[in-house]
Amino acid sequence: MTTMTETSARFREFKMPDVGEGLTEAEILKWFVQPGDTVTDGQVVCEVETAKAAVELPIPFDGVVHELRFPEGTTVDVGQVIIAIDVAPGSGDAPAPAAAAPAQEPVEAPEAEAGPKGRTPVLVGYGVAETSTKRRPRKGAAAAPEAAAVAAAVQAELNGHGAPAPAPAAASPTGAPAGGRPLAKPPVRKLAKDLGIDLATVVPTGKDGIITREDVHVAAAPAASEAPAAVASPVAPQAPAAAVPAAASDSARETRIPVKGVRKAIAQAMVGSAFTAPHVTEFVTVDVTRTMKLVAELKEDKDMAGVRVNPLLIIAKALLVAIKRNPEVNAAWDEADQEIVQKHYVNLGIAAATPRGLIVPNIKDAHDKTLPQLAEALGELVTTARDGKTSPAAMAGGTVTITNVGVFGVDTGTPILNPGESAILAVGAIKLQPWVHKGKVKPRQVTTLALSFDHRLVDGELGSKVLADVAAILEQPKRLITWA
Repeated sequence: MTTMTETSARFREFKMPDVGEGLTEAEILKWFVQPGDTVTDGQVVCEVETAKAAVELPIPFDGVVHELRFPEGTTVDVGQVIIAIDVAPGSGDAPAPAAAAPAQEPVEAPEAEAGPKGRTPVLVGYGVAETSTKRRPRKGAAAAPEAAAVAAAVQAELNGHGAPAPAPAAASPTGAPAGGRPLAKPPVRKLAKDLGIDLATVVPTGKDGIITREDVHVAAAPAASEAPAAVASPVAPQAPAAAVPAAASDSARETRIPVKGVRKAIAQAMVGSAFTAPHVTEFVTVDVTRTMKLVAELKEDKDMAGVRVNPLLIIAKALLVAIKRNPEVNAAWDEADQEIVQKHYVNLGIAAATPRGLIVPNIKDAHDKTLPQLAEALGELVTTARDGKTSPAAMAGGTVTITNVGVFGVDTGTPILNPGESAILAVGAIKLQPWVHKGKVKPRQVTTLALSFDHRLVDGELGSKVLADVAAILEQPKRLITWA
């Protein structure tokens, strides 16, 4: 989409672009420029966080910053102007900025782009909503009268932007406002319909009485709310749960953290995966002493100079060999067409902990890479993720994932599949343990592997073969050669 407009021959405006496929909004994390600063074509002016990653935005023209339309910490819809640039400084007096940053209101998009029948961007899979564009209310704005609040919530529901009514008192203990329709976004309504849930009976936990996907799942399976905490995935740590605000809160005793951006996307993806793909997890404990010896030898090998060699590298290569021997595991479920889509390539996901949460970038075409190339790709992937520079494209298109919970001293886990993927391998801590080796009990390096897979397309036999092959390679790494 176009991300800049011309307000005159002198001033040009830069809009919030869709930096990822189908995203509708982004939060401005940091401005790198201020009014009066000179900028050049390609210069990064701000950093924004979407539901997928933090991304730096470059300005596409030269000039002097005239106005920043939003302060840091503001969530801005895709297509809204975020910065105005004077491309002909000194040619005349510039008009004053619309408002000072502390009290800025979001600026409405031009009439040509947001008229009575504007095209409101929505999430991929739900089409384009033909509605009037509605702006998210600024935090701290005065509460509107009750009738206006309910109308705003209903409009927000229709256009899919999630802007709730500012008066929670208008909501009943369930999701229905007093005498009105339950407040929920279209995807949540569809989920409730598919599960046979009456939204009027659902207790909302979203802000200002809006029903969330989690609320619908709780209503569909009340027992799930009493399940032990062990269901949390090591691939995506649980985000702080939404709760109905208490009448009074002691700020010294608890902290409330808004769930948004990457962490919000992780939470939604994991809930969706857990309730749509039937998970099966299998475990195997294996002696990896020979693998650890191979790692030590490779660290001294001149062909591996300049790249990081660790057990994860060998485990990744072992999984790729196992997939080559059992290609049916590398697939995806197409719900719309009721088909299994066989993938003839492997985009290997690696779960990486970052300050913004746990993300899963993937190594494209990992199956074609030599061991040194795979080591280099792993190193770049982890470094980029920890620096917060992972792009949305780097996280798209994964087929199979590895999550290394062993780095935290954990023996194993039951990982939840990333949406659209067929399997995920959890690697536990490698520990020195007593082990029967050649008929005698000896201290050996031992670890436990766990493989979760989508039982719609991977049956028990296939999943077991893949896990057994990975274990066999780690026990006898020479199979990397004989089986490759």
